[in-house]
Amino acid sequence: MAGSSGSHGRGDFVERFGLGGVGRSQAVADVLKRSGELEVIRLSFADQHGILRGKTVMAADLASAFESGVTMTTTLLAKDTSHRTVYPVWTEGGGFGMEEMTGAGDFVMLPDPATFRTLPWAEKTGWLLCDIYFPDGQPVPFSTRRLLQDQVSRLSEAGYEMTCGLEVEFHIFRLDDPKLAPSDGGQPATPPAVSLTAHGFQYLTELRGDEHEVITETVRRQVLALGLPLRSVEVEFGPSQVEMTFHPMGPLEAADTMVEFRNAVKQICRRQGYHATFMCRPALDNIFSSGWHLHQSLADLETGENLFVPGERGQSLSEVGRQWAGGLLAHAREASVFTTPTINGYKRLRPYTLAPDRAVWSDDNRGAMIRAIGGPGDAGSRVENRIGEPAANPYLYIASQIAAGLDGVDRRLDPGAPSATPYDADVARLPASLMEAVDALESSEFYRDVFSNKFIDYVLGLKKAEIVRFLSEVTDWEQREYFEIF
Repeated sequence: MAGSSGSHGRGDFVERFGLGGVGRSQAVADVLKRSGELEVIRLSFADQHGILRGKTVMAADLASAFESGVTMTTTLLAKDTSHRTVYPVWTEGGGFGMEEMTGAGDFVMLPDPATFRTLPWAEKTGWLLCDIYFPDGQPVPFSTRRLLQDQVSRLSEAGYEMTCGLEVEFHIFRLDDPKLAPSDGGQPATPPAVSLTAHGFQYLTELRGDEHEVITETVRRQVLALGLPLRSVEVEFGPSQVEMTFHPMGPLEAADTMVEFRNAVKQICRRQGYHATFMCRPALDNIFSSGWHLHQSLADLETGENLFVPGERGQSLSEVGRQWAGGLLAHAREASVFTTPTINGYKRLRPYTLAPDRAVWSDDNRGAMIRAIGGPGDAGSRVENRIGEPAANPYLYIASQIAAGLDGVDRRLDPGAPSATPYDADVARLPASLMEAVDALESSEFYRDVFSNKFIDYVLGLKKAEIVRFLSEVTDWEQREYFEIF
């Protein structure tokens, strides 16, 4: 229910707590002008898993939302990927030791006017991403967008700016049965039944690309109309698998783009009778795993010069680039919960599969975790981290990279010589499971120092609850392995 001020949030929230910021008033005025012909505005925040949650307000109420925010329920911050609340929110402190998290109270979404978009697939509908605050004006410490903003600030203070390139693999299937019987509506719900868009294992062939075009044409047109910087559309290795890449951008824009892109693709496809999934390895016959490769480089904040460009012939990275790579490698195991946050994602990290299985770097070798790309005079010199899965929370993935890379530069970490045979390198193995990754993060003094004990323990609590649910389920493998023989 709206308060006495008629707002959806807390009256005059921005003014009372000084949250306006430089240029916000003009940015808000511009959005209100651009949204004049719209009927509704979707207001969304990215939760702990990178899933967008939010409310839809009437366009006439957008000005109020900018001033007073829109309230949401704190239990949304306590949910796992099945949408179950895993923290005891009705106890004192709500399982967080925080008064603000007790009893399913409010937090406030505050729209960021810089993120305004008009949805091309939904009539007269706008879209804004939000930052989240407690009713006393304090930022919610579990906001992953805020955490990335803090890491971007650290980059700026050090005199750097980062450029990110997104290379995202995912699947688009024909939707045969959405499974909408009441018995299908559990936590989690029954997954839909699907069939292939086209046969696969014909990597980058023109024929398969054209077969996929039946749906990818619609997706690319509407993604571009949304304003996302799409660069290419490719048919990938497996059946019904595609890859889309984006023009280089800053880290916050990249993370915002990724959450918007995933939601856009799923919504566009569903309206056309298809099912898009960013799950790493769907449990379907002949399906190939999907990855999310994150390209990264640093520039001097004053000159704009790419600091990864090497000065010597025969080198793919500068000394700063090597140190950044050294940081990514040094913290790869403990960062795995951020880069590969699902139980399913670790099914991809196998040798000789175009995915990494250990913390190693190489010159232009797609078997390594870190692939160095570039050379003297190449302004596009960069590193590509191939560890990520497309279901990762983009804010956490990119924030973990900034933290690790900066540590490498600060401590001048040497990544060693690049490996020509990354699957045989004598280096640390990446975690083989989410359980192993959780153990690595739990003992990480580095990420506890960078992201805070409170945040790390929060993430670990969610992941441990997910693992417990997984281990309590009887799998098809167990049924096949034991049911007859014993």
